[in-house]
This record gives sequence, C-alpha cells and structure tokens, in this order.
Amino acid sequence: MGGRSHGLTAARGSHRSTPYSAYNPETYSGHWKQLTVRTSRRGQAMAIAYFHPQKLSPEELAGLKASLAQHFTAGPGKASGVTCLYFVEEGQRKTPSQEGLPLEHVAGDRCIHEDLLGLTFQISPHAFFQVNSPAAEVLYTVIQDWAQLDSGSTVLDVCCGTGTIGLALARKVKRVIGIELCQEAVEDAHVNARNNELSNVEFHCGRAEDLVPTVVSRLASQQLVAILDPPRAGLHSKVILAIRRAENLKRLLYVSCNPRAAMGNFVDLCRGPSNRVKGTPFRPIKAVAVDLFPQTPHCEMLILFER
Repeated sequence: MGGRSHGLTAARGSHRSTPYSAYNPETYSGHWKQLTVRTSRRGQAMAIAYFHPQKLSPEELAGLKASLAQHFTAGPGKASGVTCLYFVEEGQRKTPSQEGLPLEHVAGDRCIHEDLLGLTFQISPHAFFQVNSPAAEVLYTVIQDWAQLDSGSTVLDVCCGTGTIGLALARKVKRVIGIELCQEAVEDAHVNARNNELSNVEFHCGRAEDLVPTVVSRLASQQLVAILDPPRAGLHSKVILAIRRAENLKRLLYVSCNPRAAMGNFVDLCRGPSNRVKGTPFRPIKAVAVDLFPQTPHCEMLILFER
C-alpha cells in the first residue's frame, strides 16, 4: 500500500493547486467538498472531485476543470496515478445520496477495471462495486459454496450492481438473471458479460419491487436460487412476498451490510403464511460475517435461508 498511499496523498493535495478553499458545511462557504478515489489491482485510479460553484462563472469553472486535468495528467498530481478523472458541481446537499448528481468527465479513461475471481470487471463512477476486492472474493466464494449450484440451476441476482456475484457463478449454472436499479451499473454488467465471454446471463434495469414479481413468475418451472444484495435499508416487502410465493425457489442467500435494518425482510421470509404472506416460510440455516470494512464497526453478513 505504500506507493498507492503516496499517490492518494498527492491526489488529495490537488485542491492546493487552485485558489479555492475547502467547503465549510456550517457557514456554507468555500468550494472543495469531497474527493473520492477508487483504485484497482491493475494500478488504475478513478478520482471524482465534488465542488461547490458558489458564484463562479461558467468561464471560471471551465478554467478550473482545465487546470485540474493539467494537474493530474502533466503536473504535480501525475504522481497520484489517477487514470480517470471526473468533476461534479454540487451545491448545498439536500440528501445523503450523490448518485443523482451529474458527472463531467475531465481527463483520462471513463472507467477503471478490476480483476476478481479470474474475471475482469469494468467499473463506472456511479456503479456499485465492493470497495475491498480481496474480502469480496472471500464473500463470493462462500456464496458459491453455500448456494449448492449445478448445471440445472437458475440464479436470480437481485441488486446485482455490475454483475459481480452472478458472473462469478455463471459458468456453474444454466442461467443468471440480474436485476439492478442503476442504469450505469447495468451497462457495466453487460460489458462485463461480453468481456468475460459469458452468454448465459441477462440483466434488467429497474426497481426490484417492479421486476422481481414478473421474473419469478416467468421462471416458475426453473430450479431457482436467489441472491439478494440490497442497499443498507433492505428490500421492498413486495420483493420478499414475491419470493415467498415462488415455491420453486428453495434456497436464498441474503447479503446485508446492516442486518438490523434488514430485519423486516428476514421476518417476512420466515413468518407463517397469512392473507398477506403466501407460500412456505423459509428457515435461517447459517450465517457468517465477512469483514469487508477493516478498522470500522461494519461488516457484510451472509445468511442462508432454505425451505
């Protein structure tokens, strides 16, 4: 990590090469809000600079972007190893999410690539990809072991991101169907399938609660295994209720970065049948925590449910 850490230090110093100060969230003054840097095992690095324009003119902003591009491609920032640079104009933040903010490509490549479990993955700026690749390989290997897949299995990968889990399993199964809300991530998933020469996969963009009921109904005759890897808050109850009704789905693996927040999903999977909840209940069989976020109180929890 020594060289990479030195490079990131150089990247963090980029704002010092400009006349603009750091943003102060208490006084709403200043400009530089955040610099997000993502690196890969290939030595590639994506940097996304978040900047409050305040009252700067379009000409001043254009000059700043040109200066940033020069800093990272030919100036002192070249030592950072940034291969992909984006700029985001962000005013006072109204929500914690930054996914809806427009990204402007400033310099270098438009994405980075990561190697995982013998596969290559393209990662765009808004697309979800686990931040700790070695630990992600541990998690995905456990998923593969617990899923008990064979050549007749169809995998339903809900909240699939760039397709990492489904693509890692694709060579062992009949078919993989991924569902993801982020259009950019779905585009990456299609590219990743082509680049890894995997033809038994398909990806659909949309809300899980809109797509899963239709998909599981269409797959009623298949040997179905579900992998759920939702955001922190868990999945909409419509997803869980549709899965409960799919009696051909006997095994489900749930990846949660906040099991407390997802507890409602777990209860709905396992509660007895009622007017609202149809289908045979699942049982939690086993669980394991995988430390994807060292030196923090957070981890990924993998839970196997069967019925």
